[in-house]
Amino acid sequence: MATATTSETTAPAGGRSTAARAHVQRFGTFLSGMIMPNIGAFIAWGLITAFFIEAGFTPFGPLGGFGENAEGEPHTGLVGPMITYLLPLLIAYTGGRMVYDVRGGVVGAIATMGVIVGTDIPMFIGAMLMGPLTAWVMKKVDGLWDGKIKPGFEMLVNNFSAGILAAAMAIFGFFLVGPAVLAFSNAAATAVDFLVTRGLLPLTSILIEPAKVLFLNNAINHGILTPLGTAQALEQGKSILFLLEANPGPGLGILLAYTVFGRGAARASAPGAALIHFVGGIHEIYFPYVLMKPALILAAIAGGATGVFTLTLFDAGLRAPAAPGSIIAVFAQATTDSYVGVAISVTAATAVSFFVASVILKASKDKGEGDLTEATSRMESMKGKKSSVASAMVGTSGGADTGGDSARALAEGAPVQRIVFACDAGMGSSAMGASVLRNKVKAAGFGDVKVTNAAIANLTDDFDIVVTHQDLATRARPKVPSASVVTVDNFMGSPRYDEIVEAVQQRNGAAVPAGGGAAGGGAAGAAGATAGTGSEPTGGDTVAAADEGAGTSGASILTKDRIVMDGGAQNAAQAIDEAGGLLVATGAVTDEYVASMHEREESVSTFMGNGLAIPHGTNQAKDSIRSSALSVVRYPEGLDWNGKPVTWVIGIAGRDNEHLAILSRVAKIFGNKEKVRQLDEARTADEVLDLLGKVND
Repeated sequence: MATATTSETTAPAGGRSTAARAHVQRFGTFLSGMIMPNIGAFIAWGLITAFFIEAGFTPFGPLGGFGENAEGEPHTGLVGPMITYLLPLLIAYTGGRMVYDVRGGVVGAIATMGVIVGTDIPMFIGAMLMGPLTAWVMKKVDGLWDGKIKPGFEMLVNNFSAGILAAAMAIFGFFLVGPAVLAFSNAAATAVDFLVTRGLLPLTSILIEPAKVLFLNNAINHGILTPLGTAQALEQGKSILFLLEANPGPGLGILLAYTVFGRGAARASAPGAALIHFVGGIHEIYFPYVLMKPALILAAIAGGATGVFTLTLFDAGLRAPAAPGSIIAVFAQATTDSYVGVAISVTAATAVSFFVASVILKASKDKGEGDLTEATSRMESMKGKKSSVASAMVGTSGGADTGGDSARALAEGAPVQRIVFACDAGMGSSAMGASVLRNKVKAAGFGDVKVTNAAIANLTDDFDIVVTHQDLATRARPKVPSASVVTVDNFMGSPRYDEIVEAVQQRNGAAVPAGGGAAGGGAAGAAGATAGTGSEPTGGDTVAAADEGAGTSGASILTKDRIVMDGGAQNAAQAIDEAGGLLVATGAVTDEYVASMHEREESVSTFMGNGLAIPHGTNQAKDSIRSSALSVVRYPEGLDWNGKPVTWVIGIAGRDNEHLAILSRVAKIFGNKEKVRQLDEARTADEVLDLLGKVND
């Protein structure tokens, strides 16, 4: 079966540049992965330096590392050892662990000691080399005798091989890597000094600002600027390099320009984006606004260059990296003599960026009312992963329904025979989503296409299309390399379901819709369509048993005493307790099941779309269910379900596979707009029970 991927539809002319950019992005992401988990350590070092060095707020020799003790011995302090040993070793351990788990982290940290003691500067670049390299070598060495060690000798071989290799790599680092990195660092520092003394440092914005939008900045920032800036800060007490990329001014100016001169969704969302960018420090929030009108990169460059020039003019800098790039983090790391310079730098960068962006927007015919959602999707495509913050600003919650295979690529390939809806446990969200999707596919006349559901852990590479939640896509894709992967976050009414139906139509040929119906017509497809397809299990739960005729244990699944017409919860967690409490109160489940409902929500949201959330427990909590049951809580004023509007919360507990039939029936009810309208207008529990009574059939 053919693999349908977005890359297959990319024009050949841009293939090489796209691939090159992707490689740089991955390299930058890897570097960032070593630095970012240890930013807290950098901040701790910056605070200790700010307070306890001789020129600090509260000078104290034993901590700051100056002066002598009563015996005339110089104080070691914390500042020097932390930046010389602790920070590089943390970076090396993190990098090694990324390559080969804890074993890689340990040997990577040991080997890094060689480059640390072999030089007289903080060896961050050396740590970023030695940690992953040593872990990789260790992984290859272990592979030489994997499965060949006699029982009882595994620990002996593993421990001695790690020790011998780490020692050898430490010596290698001392004699070869350390001197090479020292030479590179000195050359880079000379280049920076050259730019600073000649007033050319602002020109770096020509590279940095476009790199930020293209997600190539991590390779520059964490690969060069942070190590050089830290060494400079140790020597001079501060470094301008920490602000070359972190200055929030350029992005703020662009967002303010959209606020004043933009139109449509871009203008409406720009003020909120500006707050997140400036205070929250999430700079990627403004990238879609630039991608929507690429000429705005000139505004970012002009603002960035102005900010850097102002910093050089006032000789301002930070003690340590500002991560995230929030104005709060920037001032927290600024030295006392840099507050004014930093403030003017951010202000000037914002003003210049705003002015240039305003001119561009005012001169443009569309005034910036382009498709912000499309720009966000383009940004996420370049980034290689979802941006929950940026996508939330345009109402797509992490870019769902725009991720996965493109509609064009999805429609290419062999005829579709099997579609699977995959979720974490293969029992809740996937069952409901599969029921909705199956109805659509069947209504389009393709009853022979099997639509099942399964746990991601049980996926096999024999499906044509895999549908999954956006947060689970990275886990699902490696298991189904031959399939088209479609990501959604709205299980009841995702527009991507219609794309799947269209893809089936194109790949399988024309078909006559069941009963003359159409593929559309609501989240659950044609009202009269049945759910059954005769699908067999695929290693996880299947909704094939959720047809109209699928029976339950005989007891009423939903009763009047488990319906609350005016819930009192204020958020999703409280709503889960409220819905779960009804199940506990009537003896359907134990308290452990409610705890597992919270655990399930932390993994993947149970928001289904159409104002519905269906909190349910994990697969491991089935033993906590005494009888299959539903609880229904309505929130007339609406409830914020982690950023999604919810009116109805239905707690679900199903013994054995009974929950599958329950979910199918709930999906049919909430997939019918008229039924949802009637539910919203209901005033009593009896009316709701009458409308939802189908779940008891």
